Amino acid sequence: MAEKMQALVNRGNEVVMKTYSRFPIALDHGEGMYVWDMEGKKYIDFVAGIAVNSLGYGHSALSSVIAEQAVKMIHCSNLYYTEPQIALAELLVKHSDFDKVFFCNSGAESIESALKIARKYAKMKQKAGNEIITMLHSFHGRTYGAVTATGQEKYHKGLSPLLPDVCHVPFNDFEALKNAVTEKTCAILLEPIQGEGGILPAEKEYLQKIRKLCDEKDILLIFDEVQCGVGRTGKLFAYQYYGVVPDVATFAKGLAGGVPIGAMMAKDFVAEAFQPGDHASTFGGNSLATAAGVVVMKELFENGLLENVNKNGAYLTQQLQKLQQNHSCITAVRGIGFMQGIALNIPTGDVISLCMEKGLLLVGAGYDVVRFVPPLIAEQKHIDEMIAILEEALTLCENKA
Repeated sequence: MAEKMQALVNRGNEVVMKTYSRFPIALDHGEGMYVWDMEGKKYIDFVAGIAVNSLGYGHSALSSVIAEQAVKMIHCSNLYYTEPQIALAELLVKHSDFDKVFFCNSGAESIESALKIARKYAKMKQKAGNEIITMLHSFHGRTYGAVTATGQEKYHKGLSPLLPDVCHVPFNDFEALKNAVTEKTCAILLEPIQGEGGILPAEKEYLQKIRKLCDEKDILLIFDEVQCGVGRTGKLFAYQYYGVVPDVATFAKGLAGGVPIGAMMAKDFVAEAFQPGDHASTFGGNSLATAAGVVVMKELFENGLLENVNKNGAYLTQQLQKLQQNHSCITAVRGIGFMQGIALNIPTGDVISLCMEKGLLLVGAGYDVVRFVPPLIAEQKHIDEMIAILEEALTLCENKA
């Protein structure tokens, strides 16, 4: 590692808690699809802050609005109304099947709000219990409720006792889910595309059956769209791609193009379960984040960003499938739009590290998947550049195996 970056890494290790296994580079700035480290090395970025930097880097409209809003007002209490918050809420309602929005600051916070409103709804309806069913291999966040909902034991270690009355069933297995439902079940929570679990899309028929079951049993259906939402599938929400509408949806990540934001949306009959004092977020829906969110929404619906994801997401799939034909180490190509992954039978860490050396940033998902969640502005030329580096890395890793 170059001396300048090593010095920064050493400083960070002295004062920052080690909650991440960080790569040995320090990023300094970005433009479009590219970022540069402190030593001036250029990388093409197919991580995008892990599906956060939806408009890439240095986007002129986003940067201008953030600067203007920062001068005007960054934050005021939710005791008062603000135009940017209402404008973003209006756009989200207009382009979805939901009626109300609750703003917060992250995906984990959006999940916490969904868990709370589910149990508040059960209480309001005088249901027999407040049990919540989630999926194995899911990931919903690191706060107590969210990590309890997460169906991966490695995230539960050392945290007992977790939130009570939450159980996990296999993903894409309707019979297992149906058998887990009791009169005490108040909600079912799932990701339409499991992200950290390995880029695993739900089957459409599976979601349709769950929707029917929830309608029959008066159970809330909650979709966690923190990673797969906000345009990543070529639709604003992944549920729109599947044509199965939940009662509640959570999202965050790319909504404000990199400014921290989260949101939970619900239909009116669910939203009624929250009354003043039931839930809140000091920074949630602040003027800076929501002004940035308005820019992202306009890019999605007015400037062709969703069309770009549909077009080039299909191209990404084609190129990954071609890569699979030439490399036996790729056992599967999975995903939708700009949320895709390749499963490997060789160590993913080696492939990711080699790509980084060659100027490509990638990230894993699960234990055997390399994930592709680029900025939504990615074009064919960027995909070609990524594939060329990835193919070289795969060839080298295969030859070493």
